[in-house]
This record gives sequence, C-alpha cells and structure tokens, in this order.
Amino acid sequence: MFNCLAVDIGAGSGRVLRGTFEDDKMSLEEVHRFENEIEIIDGHHRWDVDKLFTSVCEGLKKASTQSTSSIGVDTWGVDYVLLDENGEKLELPVAYRDDRTKGMMERFYDLMPKSELYAKTGIQFMEFNTVFQFMAMIEEESPLLAKAKSFLMIPDFLTYRLTGEEVNEFSNVSTTQMMNADNRTWDSDIIKALGLNENLFKKPVMPGDKIGELTTEMLAETGLSKTPVYAVASHDTGSAVAASPAYGKDWAYISSGTWCLMGVESDTPVTDEKAFAYNLTNEGGVNGTSRILKNIMGLWLIRGIQSSLDTEYSFPELLGMAAECEPFKHIIYANDQSFTNPDSMCDTIDQFCIKTGQGTPQTPGEYIRCAEEGLAFLYRQVLGELRDVYEHPINRLHILGGGVQDKMMCQFAADATGLTVHAGPIEATAIGNLIVQAMALGVYESLEDARKVVFNSFEIETYQPVDTAGWDENYNKFLNIKEQVTAL
Repeated sequence: MFNCLAVDIGAGSGRVLRGTFEDDKMSLEEVHRFENEIEIIDGHHRWDVDKLFTSVCEGLKKASTQSTSSIGVDTWGVDYVLLDENGEKLELPVAYRDDRTKGMMERFYDLMPKSELYAKTGIQFMEFNTVFQFMAMIEEESPLLAKAKSFLMIPDFLTYRLTGEEVNEFSNVSTTQMMNADNRTWDSDIIKALGLNENLFKKPVMPGDKIGELTTEMLAETGLSKTPVYAVASHDTGSAVAASPAYGKDWAYISSGTWCLMGVESDTPVTDEKAFAYNLTNEGGVNGTSRILKNIMGLWLIRGIQSSLDTEYSFPELLGMAAECEPFKHIIYANDQSFTNPDSMCDTIDQFCIKTGQGTPQTPGEYIRCAEEGLAFLYRQVLGELRDVYEHPINRLHILGGGVQDKMMCQFAADATGLTVHAGPIEATAIGNLIVQAMALGVYESLEDARKVVFNSFEIETYQPVDTAGWDENYNKFLNIKEQVTAL
C-alpha cells in the first residue's frame, strides 16, 4: 500500500486529494478543499495564484499525517505567469475569461495566416488561447514583456513554488496554440512572429517525468518528508482522459465540467484540411498521445442559469423541473460566443432565442431544458466531425468528471448520439493525476493496466439510447440555427 497526493484545481475550486493504492485498487480521500475564483484587479479578471499556493500548502500540511510517495499538480490550461530575472512573478495572471483578447485572433492573422497557424499547432481557434493573450500584451505595449525571463503555466508555477524547478509540461503547453504538433515542442516561427524571446520557454517535460523534490522551505512549511513532485498531465482534461476506464480504440470521451471537452485519444495528431474546417484541437495526453477534441461550453451554461434566477434552486430541483418541460421547445447553439461570460445567462438565452426567431423560455425548467438539449445537440455534431477525421470507428462514449452527476445530460447524450454511454468516474481528473504518478513510480507498466484499476475501483453507470426519434427530427433545426448565428 502507498499514497500519492493530487493537487487538482479548477476554475471554481481546488482540492488536495490522497490516492491510496492497494491490491490493484485505489481509493480517494479529499484532504482539503478551497475556493478559487476570478478577481477583478487593475481592470482585468485575474487569478490570485499566491492565495492558491497558500491553499495548496494548507492541504499538503493536512496530508502530512500519513506517508506520501509523490505529488502531482493539474489545473486548467492557457493561462500563465511571467517571472523576472529573480524568479519573482511580474503580475497576477490574467484569466482566460478577460476581454483583453477580443479581436486579437484577427490581429495575429496579420502576422501569420490562420491556415498556417493551424497546420503547425492543430489547435482549435478560441479567443482566449495563450497565443492571443500574448497578442493582447503586444498590442497594449505591456512593459512586462521586456522584463520577463521565464514563462510558466499555472500548474508549472505551483510546482516551481514547491520545488524551485522551472518547467513547462507537455499537455498544458499544447493548449497555448504555440506548440508544434509534429515535433511536440515550442514552435519557433510562432514565437518569432510575436517578437518574443525564445528563452522564455522551456523544452516541454512529459507526464511521468520527475520535476524535483520539495524544497527545504516546503518541507518545513508542510511537515512532509522528502517527497518527489512528478509532472502529470497538468492540463486537467489530459488527466481526466487518462482516467477513462476504456479499452481499445473505438471510443470517444466527454470530460464534463465547466467546459465539456469531447474527443478521441489518438496516437498521432490530425491537422489536415478536414480537422481545420471543423476547428478541432490536438492537445497533448499521457504517453505522448494526442487528444483530438472540441471545446463545448459545458456546465458553465447551467451554473450561469442558476446564478441568473431570482430564486435559488438546487441542481436536482432544476433537473426535476426541466424533466417536466416540453422537449425541443427552444433550441440554442451552446457554443455561441454570447454565452462565454454574460452578465445574465438567462437574459442572453432570451436574446439568442429572439435573434433566431423563437419564443423565449418562461420558467427555470425551460431554461435548463434548452441548455441541456443544446449541449447534447453539440455532442451529436462533434461526434460526426470526429468520425470524419478519426481512423477508427466510434462505438462507445465515456463521460468523465462532475458532469456524470447530471443524469439528464448523460441520458440526453446517449439519445442524441445513439451511443452507449459509460458515465464515471466523477473524480476523473484527480484519478488521472494519481495514476500517472503511480506509473512514474513503476507500479503500473502501462496506461492500459492503470485504467483497469480505475474500472475496478469506481462506480461506472451505463446509459443506453432510449428515445432517439425526437433528436433525429430536430437535429436539422439545430444545424440551421447554428448556421444562422455563425453567419451573423
């Protein structure tokens, strides 16, 4: 028996979890939970990474009551910290939901054509990608660029504070849209186009590589003994996909949380004209795999609706209301930019429905129903795109993460796609983080072996397609609405 610690931080909260491995099974224990939220500082939406690190240390201190074999850190992607020549951060990092990147994609295309950028990186075009965050800094003539000596992504910054070692981890680097998909390192042409110093960036380390050990200061701070820190798939989706209790090649996944990321695990990236036309992304995974996927707005829609309502309802109450509502009464394209960070999600849904010639939802249940159906229609659309570029058939769908608790969405996913859905594990990101550490420690020889342990250890619920006719009948209406809004 041995224990590993996963530091797992999302856009709303973070946790330190202990994974205990014994007899080809693993168990999870939440040691510490803390809040994480975007703060408006100096006119920008920012992450307080110092507060985050303090919370991480509190969790590690609580975990010191038991022996620990290793530590791994995962967070979200794209955001970053710049360090000066003394290794101090230059500012609190700007969050991906900040509006500084509006119009920056088009500005970058003046430096490098869109098709060339995709051919190099294979990354989905999203306004908040790191390359466009840098473009925003250049446009505003930020003095920090001249002072910066190191670039660290959010999990890199946390492991730097733990070990004193500066690294860039592969799976998170791949989210920047600055990594060459073929040679798996920073693309010098993109860096030169931005006018950045190539020395800012480190050669990417791979999941399973040892970053370092806790510094003397951290040993005193946390009470832990000498403990190695390993690179895991530090982009949380990479860790979640690693925890898929799957086998073979004929499956797709949805990592379901604030964002839903739907894709397949491929041995090689796909950056051809079809993938470019579909705006699919090729992010790095465990064992050098590529996660061919698309970002879907996800549970951000549901949380936005909840916060927009005048009356507080629990999530189960809202799902119960939605189940009683007429199906397909209001259809939205859930990836419309208007839903990214609105003041009121309900008002934005109203505006979308009016713009597309529909009536507006009138009850909390109708808002939830149209959001859940809108997401499921996107699953069906993306499944078709993945099948068109992936060399293997797709016969099963694995849903991972917190979204597996949304039973309505899991059933809608099965009905909309016509696939059998396997939902679980809920804590996929932390589990993936932990099994990569176990592989690095030599406990499992392969990812396949580690996934068998996941299957043996956690509840997986199966959903079969039940009512597909309505989805078939209304799918063209969804596509027409999508074309209508994307043409505007």
